[in-house]
Amino acid sequence: MNKIIPALILATFLAAIPFCAPQVGIRKPKVELPHLQLPEGFHIEVFAEEVKNARAMALGDNGTVFVGSRNKGKVYAVVDKDNDFKADAVYTLYEGLSLPSGLAFRDGTLYISEISRILKVDNIESQLESPPPFEVVYDKLPTDRHHGWKYLGFGPDGKLYVPVGAPCNICDEEDEVYASITRMNPDGSEFEVYASGIRNTVGFDWHPDSGDLWFTENGRDWLGDDLPPDELNCAPKKGMHFGFPYCHAGELLDKEFGEGKDCADYTAPALKLDPHVAAIGMTFYTGDMFPAEYKNRILFCEHGSWNRSKPIGYRVMMADTDGTSASHYKTFVQGWLSGSTTTGRPADVMQMPDGSVLVSDDYGDKIYRITYQK
Repeated sequence: MNKIIPALILATFLAAIPFCAPQVGIRKPKVELPHLQLPEGFHIEVFAEEVKNARAMALGDNGTVFVGSRNKGKVYAVVDKDNDFKADAVYTLYEGLSLPSGLAFRDGTLYISEISRILKVDNIESQLESPPPFEVVYDKLPTDRHHGWKYLGFGPDGKLYVPVGAPCNICDEEDEVYASITRMNPDGSEFEVYASGIRNTVGFDWHPDSGDLWFTENGRDWLGDDLPPDELNCAPKKGMHFGFPYCHAGELLDKEFGEGKDCADYTAPALKLDPHVAAIGMTFYTGDMFPAEYKNRILFCEHGSWNRSKPIGYRVMMADTDGTSASHYKTFVQGWLSGSTTTGRPADVMQMPDGSVLVSDDYGDKIYRITYQK
């Protein structure tokens, strides 16, 4: 009898506790990041963590977010299996590569940039857990590590665009492939220089209406805190020259290589940016989630200065375009820099099918997701 009474008491106590069944299909709560500031109505949360040195991103046909790295030599696949807008798995597809910063995806095939090669992997989304060996598409790019990391993108013409940075801070190389944007067919054939005089671009996209190529450009170092500006440029046709190393930002003749040159002979930037901000990954926003004024607006990252006594950048910016010019250069996301303390360095932006935008952070090893809700 003495054993029965405690058992009855315990049963009565347990019966009084509400039963909580697992919630199926409920999305994980958003975790706001109060140190980051966005315009009213916008929200930012972490989409994926532990994506070491996350750089350029590319979206697969089945929703896989492919991510390159620069310092880690790795290529990742980030998967949201339950469609709750939070990554459930991060696969390391390849490692030991040479600065595989840039990625592009087309017709089921992932393209990967190295310093001197372009690689591809077919049907990769069906083989994430056991990725196949890659194939070499093109292997005749320069081997210089200085500005050797690359950005990739397929243009409206179906060609793969590949920038080749200057192998220096400032120099005048005889080989025209340096300081250029090149392009080739997806199989590596018909390689050619598309645009010249570009010190280093690590971000570009094509205007949704005109199809014109727009790109960010990093200006030279060691001209002081405030010179030269970084640039946002437009190259609507083949053969344009944007001034490097002779003229910077359309107006400043270089002290070493500008003698006898005229800035009027080169294409001026569509928009002069702040100096040394390291403007990189960019995209035209074409979604419907953001307010109407964001349609066709350029979103791009300012990775952040190193060659400046007072740091600047470390933010995501936006600009409106009108033909071959741009305006309304202003901040979209900031807060990764507080005084001289850095908590993140945005590296690339990518629009998702629902209209949200992902931002990679190669310093914080994260990918963020930006949404809008009134």
